[in-house]
Amino acid sequence: MEQLRFDNRVAVVTGAGGGLGKAYALLLAERGAKVVVNDLGGSLDGQGADATPAQQVVDEIKASGGEAIANYDSVAEWDSANKIINAAIENFGKVDILINNAGILRDKSFIKMELDDYRKVMSVHLDGTFYCTKAAFVHMKEQGYGRIVSTASAAGLYGNFGQVNYGAAKLGIAGMMNCLAQEGVRYNVKANTIVPTAGTRLTFTVLPEDVIGKVKPEYVAPVVAWLCSEQCDQSGIMISAGGGYFSRAAIVEAPGVVFDPDQDITAEMVINKLDQIMSLEGAGEHGSAIEHAGSIMSKINSK
Repeated sequence: MEQLRFDNRVAVVTGAGGGLGKAYALLLAERGAKVVVNDLGGSLDGQGADATPAQQVVDEIKASGGEAIANYDSVAEWDSANKIINAAIENFGKVDILINNAGILRDKSFIKMELDDYRKVMSVHLDGTFYCTKAAFVHMKEQGYGRIVSTASAAGLYGNFGQVNYGAAKLGIAGMMNCLAQEGVRYNVKANTIVPTAGTRLTFTVLPEDVIGKVKPEYVAPVVAWLCSEQCDQSGIMISAGGGYFSRAAIVEAPGVVFDPDQDITAEMVINKLDQIMSLEGAGEHGSAIEHAGSIMSKINSK
């Protein structure tokens, strides 16, 4: 098989000063991409700033013969997110790839979670993904090419105690990419979602110690590289990855039950059919909200 290459491609990776972002930046650079290594360098909970992490990754890329620049702007504000994308335009002339990876944690039980804990996590994860993507999308549209990979989490897809803020933001990101995938079709812009399991500073607090070493960030990077590549013909998909495991994740809906809408529908009728309603046997995906609505109407009209 021909080696996957990114020669003449320009990539922006947010939160690339360590963990997953660093693994993505190093792999893309190794395969020929010019990389903007973005990292504010703040603490796990989003405090402070430090240029060292991003610069160290750039130094490592250059030492291996690659091309990269460091950027220290925050993803959480519109103006600063624009600066991240503009760094690619000003230094390398374009932006072909955007990996939205920057993140923080402020884990607390719902009762103890302060409003600031919720707002800060949402601003970095959900708003940051939106801002960087919006800033990059216009350039991708104009050039007729783009690859966007954004980061969701099992906490969003399946839930996790103490991560209401994080889970809400992460599932929101998946929804954002699902919608953007449809808008990007005419411009050859693919938008996909990675659901990683990796030993990073964000997971040290939630993954058992014996698991951390088995789920290195480098094990997630290969599938992200594919999602960023010209060879990727998929858009609007979610890929779960960790420790050498790769699988597509999807939101599915079962066939369900249809009552006659011309008759009264009662709570008791629903309760009587709960086993059938709750069963996922025969479940499938919908390509869009319009397709979903059409499916429902088709079932209703068949009664």
